Amino acid sequence: MNIYKTTFLIIFYYLLNLSFTTPLRAQPATIAGDFPDPTVIRANGQYYAVGTSSEWAPHFPIYTSKNLLDWQQVGFVFSSAPEWTASSFWAPEYFYHKGTYYLYYSAKRKDDGVSCIGVATSRYPDRDFVDQGIVVAYGTESIDAFVVREDNQLYMTWKAYGLDTRPIELVGAKLSDDGLKLEGEPFSLLQDTARVGIEGQSFIKHNGYYYMFYSAGACCGVSCDYHVQAVRSKSVMGPYERVGTDFLLSENENWKCMGHGTFVHNPEKELYYLLHAYNKVGGVYTGREGLLAKLQWTNKDEPRFDLVEHKDVPQRHDPSFDLIATGQYKPFWQWDFQYAAPSFTTSDEGLRLSGTTKRNNKLGVALTKRPTQLAYTLGTEIDLLGSSNTATKGLILYGDHERAIGLSVTGKKIQLWTMAPNNRTMIAEQELPADYKKLALKITIAPSLECRAFFGQSDYWIPIESPNGPVSIEGIAPWDRSPRPGLFFNGETTESALFTRFYIDTKPAGG
Repeated sequence: MNIYKTTFLIIFYYLLNLSFTTPLRAQPATIAGDFPDPTVIRANGQYYAVGTSSEWAPHFPIYTSKNLLDWQQVGFVFSSAPEWTASSFWAPEYFYHKGTYYLYYSAKRKDDGVSCIGVATSRYPDRDFVDQGIVVAYGTESIDAFVVREDNQLYMTWKAYGLDTRPIELVGAKLSDDGLKLEGEPFSLLQDTARVGIEGQSFIKHNGYYYMFYSAGACCGVSCDYHVQAVRSKSVMGPYERVGTDFLLSENENWKCMGHGTFVHNPEKELYYLLHAYNKVGGVYTGREGLLAKLQWTNKDEPRFDLVEHKDVPQRHDPSFDLIATGQYKPFWQWDFQYAAPSFTTSDEGLRLSGTTKRNNKLGVALTKRPTQLAYTLGTEIDLLGSSNTATKGLILYGDHERAIGLSVTGKKIQLWTMAPNNRTMIAEQELPADYKKLALKITIAPSLECRAFFGQSDYWIPIESPNGPVSIEGIAPWDRSPRPGLFFNGETTESALFTRFYIDTKPAGG
């Protein structure tokens, strides 16, 4: 290839990359990125929120805010899975009682795969949670815990499935004063007689009534139709009557499939509802994000919601940073704990990544972060001299262990590849320049879901040309969570890769 053609291609890819990485934007989320089934509590003059983590470890991310609008992650509830659990870490729920913070959650039991409700406790809302085991095991699925108090009696409520031939049901039972076990027989709150799916209930008391808000429809995926409804009763145990419109929260011009939230008071005693929804730009690729709605009442004591707009949220931009142990940045990495066990350390050299795979994982180890937008640039720099030559290392867009897109280097080969069930496909390959001691890799994702790959040094980028055009990330999103960008490693247990930079950049970028 002559120098004029090479120069033309570099300029062409620069302009093309500049255009397709300009991000489309929906109305800003309250908590951006994949944060389903949020629970919220006010304590110590601020707010705390925890969301579903599904199959990502560590489990249940914790966020804090001083105003319900600006949130920052501070940690996770569990650094490792409680002994009784296997998978499906869903629907956490805060409860504060007699000086103790309770975090109820759903997970599949290791022995039989049945979804149960467990609980962890702490003196603090954001750390030091200790698992106390299973509280609810009922039917073939018990999820979506919510504790409500009537006078001096606590009640556990949850969604039950697999009760003989009955439909999905919201049920309740008396809860012991220590919050750790049920007392007495469960009773029915509401049956899904329409068989559309009901779940995610939460309660408030207003003018002598217990109002139960719940979500109906399909929660997840491109065909979701989630929405919020309400019923009320003079007693927690019912009977309940419908109140308000059929779609208290459902869809607007920016968001769809709204639901599964919990309430919190601000200092002025106003009630807010933290929920999740898919934005119409990112959809399943940014996942169910956190939204905030204010609860209002009509003169007939019927509820309605007003979504809170946060117009001053700045464009989220995760700048390039050095992967060294400065303590100034906490990336809060996550990984698919069912299929990989990463091992990583940071030092003044960078981040050293290795690890092992589990079960039938033929892909490798992915160390990932949540995306907050559909279009972004993902990049890293690898210290080749500090890394094992025969190990595969680079970048990944990870859906699960069977669906991914990667850009990596092994030996003297830079490779762009895709992973589909039982099939890893090489898309393009480039020879590693002989004089490279460090290698920069970059993947750009467009709003059209197309992505392109580049390698280079410093700010000099060379495109890796796919013979069949851009690769698409379409289809790599699991049904209940968004794909994750991150670092990738595949090698022997004695091997490792040394990364010196990593970034997810949402501002327009050049090639």
